[in-house]
Amino acid sequence: WTRDGAGFFYTRYSRAQDGAAAERDFYQQVYFHRLGTKVAQDRYEIGKKFPRIAEVVLQGHANLDYLMATVQYGDGGHFAHFLRAPDGKWKQFSDYGDGVVQCVFGPKKSLYFISLRDTPRGQLLRVSLDQLDQERAQVVIGQGEDTLVPLFRGTSNLLIGPSRIAAIYQMGGPAEVRVFNHQGKRLKGPRQQPFSGVSSLLKISGRKALFLSQSYTAAPAWFKFDLLSGKTQKTRLSSTSPVDFSTVKTVREFAISKDGTRVPILLLLPKGLQRQGRNPCLVTGYGGYGVNRSPRYKAHKKALLEQGFVIAHVILRGGGEYGDTWHRQGAITYKQNVFDDFAAAIQHLIARKYTSSDHLAIEGGSNGGLLMGAILTQHPKLVRAIVSHVGIYDMLRVELSPNGQYNVPEFGTVTEVTEFKALYAYSPYHRVIDGTDYPATLMLTGEEDPRVDPMHSRKMVARLQAATGGSAPILLRTGGSGHGLSTPLSGQILEIVDVHSFLFHHLGVKYQPVAD
Repeated sequence: WTRDGAGFFYTRYSRAQDGAAAERDFYQQVYFHRLGTKVAQDRYEIGKKFPRIAEVVLQGHANLDYLMATVQYGDGGHFAHFLRAPDGKWKQFSDYGDGVVQCVFGPKKSLYFISLRDTPRGQLLRVSLDQLDQERAQVVIGQGEDTLVPLFRGTSNLLIGPSRIAAIYQMGGPAEVRVFNHQGKRLKGPRQQPFSGVSSLLKISGRKALFLSQSYTAAPAWFKFDLLSGKTQKTRLSSTSPVDFSTVKTVREFAISKDGTRVPILLLLPKGLQRQGRNPCLVTGYGGYGVNRSPRYKAHKKALLEQGFVIAHVILRGGGEYGDTWHRQGAITYKQNVFDDFAAAIQHLIARKYTSSDHLAIEGGSNGGLLMGAILTQHPKLVRAIVSHVGIYDMLRVELSPNGQYNVPEFGTVTEVTEFKALYAYSPYHRVIDGTDYPATLMLTGEEDPRVDPMHSRKMVARLQAATGGSAPILLRTGGSGHGLSTPLSGQILEIVDVHSFLFHHLGVKYQPVAD
């Protein structure tokens, strides 16, 4: 919105009169609408030279009439930034691939930005809005051993105050809020839970701020802290846990991947667990788009833990937990590293006698569904059961759907020879082999999924059913929602019951009621 509330800037796609109908899902542009006028009179601002698969987020200055447009090239983590000055003129600040991943307006006429150029774990710099020149920027917080977390949508990862800066850092899964002065010296930060994740950081007044934290065993809660003293207090803006996780222990171990990379595994262990190689175990992972997989509270996991399950979350390359290099080592022609990391984590759990292949299941969704398909076809004897939600399986046809085009910067394209070869080499649908004894598999999809075409799940299940040489079932579950984002609570509960029942049956777990 403009500061006077008279109108707002917004993004829109091409309209029929602007181009062919097939292009309606592309070429995002920025327009301005003044209240009380017709939409047809909206003023074009910028975007005609943006890429076909541009994704645009707008950010306004709180006190000055400046506007920042952050433009991502598809979903691959490359950004360009454009600043609109009070006189209405636009100026480009950064270009795709030059390392600037986020810009945040600071006090007065300053701009703070996170750069990955020669600093893959990120550093924070400052420049005047009048200069707007990267080469004249000052380093405020240099690169450290952990990863400064950038954010595409919103600015709740950074808080720029008059004398303090608070930022969210990633530490290979767990995340925390850190506080610095404007000379980059780290100061006392808020008190935080071990093995927790932080998803929002907000200033409320003066020297007070809030952050939203949760862990595998503690429900989401807002904490208030003092930027100067670090004094921390849990607020009443907190979820109440419906179950008790006090007897569940969280530990972190490391597996060694095929190329020697250390891969973190966050483990949830029920009380009294013995490592005898027969515990039921569920292993999950994602590994893509530079997404950080921090600990999240899910009450329904207690139903597994109280039945003796070990639950393992693997921090895979392709994510952003260890910075940009970690992401790039799991993208495009290096995507196989993600699957090797996950297989190594499973083998680590077996070697450490937490479980065995006969008692082990894996679960993932979307890009994590691709991971499930890759393990299914590359290591069919490694696990007993697989649950895959809204997965991608035909890597040669992903880019034929509108949203698939936006995935090209992350996965690659069949139009480039080296990328085609990499895609074809791991594409789960093309790696199914007739006569193979595949593990029990449950694939879930949404018939109205706009992100991953349900044809992936349908054809993958059909191919597996025709090819399998074993007796384990290959099942397809279709829901009405799209990518799970619009599933009502009742639908979520039914889905969890189906998944848990599938896991219990195929891992040989006989449910034992637990006293309150």
